[in-house]
Amino acid sequence: MIEEGSKRGKAMVEKRQLFMEMRAQNFDVIRLSTYRTACKLRFVQKRCNLHLVDVWNMIEAFRDNGLNTLDHNAEINVSRLETILSSIYYQLNKRLPTTHQINVEQSIGLLLNFMVATYDSESHGKLTVFSMKAMLATMCGGKIVDKLRYIFSQISDSSGAMVFAKFDQFLREVLKLPTAVFEGPSFGYTEHSVRTCFPQQKIMLNTFLDVLMADPPPQCLVWLPLMHRLANVENVFHPVECSYCRSESMMGFRYRCQQCHGYQLCQSCFWRGHANGPHSNQHQMKEHSSWKSPAKKLSHAISKSLGCVPIGEPPHPVFPEQAERPQELTHTVQPKPVANNMNDTMLMSSGAPTPTKSVLESPSRLDEEHRLIARYAARLAAEAGNSTQQCPPTDLSFNFDANKQQRQLIAELENKNREILQEIQRLRLEHEQASQPTPEKAQQNPTLLTELRLLRHRKDELERRMSALQESRRELMVQLEGLMRLLKDEEQKQASQSGGSPHSSPSHGAGCSMPMPIRSTSAGSTPTHTPQDCLAGVGGDVLEAFAQGVPRNLRNDLLVAADSITNTMSSLVKELHSVDDGAEDEETNMRNGGDRGEFRHSESTEALRERRHHPIM
Repeated sequence: MIEEGSKRGKAMVEKRQLFMEMRAQNFDVIRLSTYRTACKLRFVQKRCNLHLVDVWNMIEAFRDNGLNTLDHNAEINVSRLETILSSIYYQLNKRLPTTHQINVEQSIGLLLNFMVATYDSESHGKLTVFSMKAMLATMCGGKIVDKLRYIFSQISDSSGAMVFAKFDQFLREVLKLPTAVFEGPSFGYTEHSVRTCFPQQKIMLNTFLDVLMADPPPQCLVWLPLMHRLANVENVFHPVECSYCRSESMMGFRYRCQQCHGYQLCQSCFWRGHANGPHSNQHQMKEHSSWKSPAKKLSHAISKSLGCVPIGEPPHPVFPEQAERPQELTHTVQPKPVANNMNDTMLMSSGAPTPTKSVLESPSRLDEEHRLIARYAARLAAEAGNSTQQCPPTDLSFNFDANKQQRQLIAELENKNREILQEIQRLRLEHEQASQPTPEKAQQNPTLLTELRLLRHRKDELERRMSALQESRRELMVQLEGLMRLLKDEEQKQASQSGGSPHSSPSHGAGCSMPMPIRSTSAGSTPTHTPQDCLAGVGGDVLEAFAQGVPRNLRNDLLVAADSITNTMSSLVKELHSVDDGAEDEETNMRNGGDRGEFRHSESTEALRERRHHPIM
């Protein structure tokens, strides 16, 4: 008992799952019942994966399961309905690529529960064949014209005229779909629905298609073409800003106000009745299912005014009014099934019938079928030859309609071919224009030449600057060499003073001059020497310091050289001041000069020795 209760609870949850998911989408905020009904049925279609099944595949599934031989009022139980749905979805998975496979069991469960809830409200456990055909043919994928043609074939008689009683039955079944998604008050069945759709007495196929595909269609079925338009515009992009939500782009439908200039709404804002500014919901709105640029609109208007584009295009092709004759399948040879094992192959080669094979597969029976086919083909050829000589008036009208359709098809193909040729010519001209030099490109060449000339001038300036820096480096090194020679002379004089007469002193004072050769060069002139020639004329320790190794960065060399010169000048000034102090106090120098002199001599000697062993960096 507990297990049965759990199974029933699970079945109830699965039965309500689709409706719970549909309520979660919040479609009830859409203020227009037509769009609300179309969106709900489109959701059911996609959730059950019916949009992946084409109407022709659905018709093939009906024939494979033998529904075309059953009466419309015949009833089938839920288990057989589940078998039919299983064959539909398993065949769909065979056609789909492996990366887009669907969950067959889930799709079967959702669709089965929806169909039972829609067409078996009294829980009899049975559905009629016509209700199942009407529902699946309406909710599957494909073109609406193909669906309506199949529906008309189910509600018409042998002469090709619609039977009003059958159309009334179709309306009863198909209008249960809006009722199932809680839109029955808007699109429920009434007894006057048939006459409001077709007030005429005799309805043929083209009239049936004209009425149901008109703009607007009958009020009770206005949601059916809208559901197909929704499927066609789901991925349409409009690069336009919505005037209410300020979204920079739109997906789906686009609505333009016929009174407010430039006022456009996306489908979400329009469906919910949003409006701002001078716009009102009472204004007339035009629905757009595609985007055309202003240039394309202008070209289309010019072509339309010149008569290049037909103004009124038929919504569907014109079909022959007479009903198509059913195919004669009496003399059709059944295809041979492939032998699965060696025993079947041996039995088939020997001519003995197998338990699973029909008697038609025997060689004698096959030969007889071939003879019948040949005889039947010869008779058809003879009848065709006679019909070319003598054609009754009825055949003439039929041939006229067929020729008219062929001419229309040829005209459409010629128009498409003309458009393709024009597109090819346009692309060829664009390619030639892109490959040939244009005046704009020619005007850009002087600009490029000017830029190249400026770059060369900048390069020359940088080279001259580098040469000037090299020359300055050489002058600094020459000055440094002079200072080092001066320090050597001072050292020798100090040594001779300490070793010789103490009263002898070197020439010093404010008028003392130091030989510091300086060469002035112009920064704007272009030297002809190379970076290695900048050491020409420099000797001693400076040449050893700067002439070895890879040339270093000029900026760093100049900074280090400047620091070295500053340190050397400070030490030289200190030496000169010490010499002045010794001249003023000669007696003190005589007493204490020996130790101090030796200390100064040793200090200057050590400084020069360090400068010799450690070149200036």
